Amino acid sequence: MSLAERFLPHYTVRDYERWEGDWELIEGIPYALASPSPLHQRTLAKVVRIFDEALEGCPNCGVYVELYWYISEDTVVRPDMVVVCSEKPFEKLDFTPYVAVEVVSPSTREKDEELKRILYERAGLRWYVLIYPEEKEFKVFKLSEGFLSLVSSETEDTFEFDLGKCKVSVNIGQALERGS
Repeated sequence: MSLAERFLPHYTVRDYERWEGDWELIEGIPYALASPSPLHQRTLAKVVRIFDEALEGCPNCGVYVELYWYISEDTVVRPDMVVVCSEKPFEKLDFTPYVAVEVVSPSTREKDEELKRILYERAGLRWYVLIYPEEKEFKVFKLSEGFLSLVSSETEDTFEFDLGKCKVSVNIGQALERGS
């Protein structure tokens, strides 16, 4: 173990809740959140609309944008979008949503593809969607036998998401500006 690792501070949710600005806390380590680009924002808006329309038949499921997810005493993340299915109202998300979506930018690629995938996998997230607006591509991961495994292919844009009490088909490809 290096000296930096040995003496690196370890923060908790209580510390985190006193900070100003936009942060995520992952296993005690703070990560600053960058401002999203216009393409990121436009892509996220389309994904939210597509999921929201698909969920009209699921009365207990909703789409939430940039909702803080309290995973543990030292981990709070803010996915770009989550799908939460709950019969009870909640004040803060301290349980695992069904779906988390990240719009990947070059500066967050490694964190979204590796760190968050492993973190979400450990938390029992059922579906993880990564959208790459610059490349006009996306990846869908499904929890299977404890691991988030890639299930998307380059030839399909529509996926059926099992959300417990309902299933929804979502055409994620509609969020990408492939015609431009």
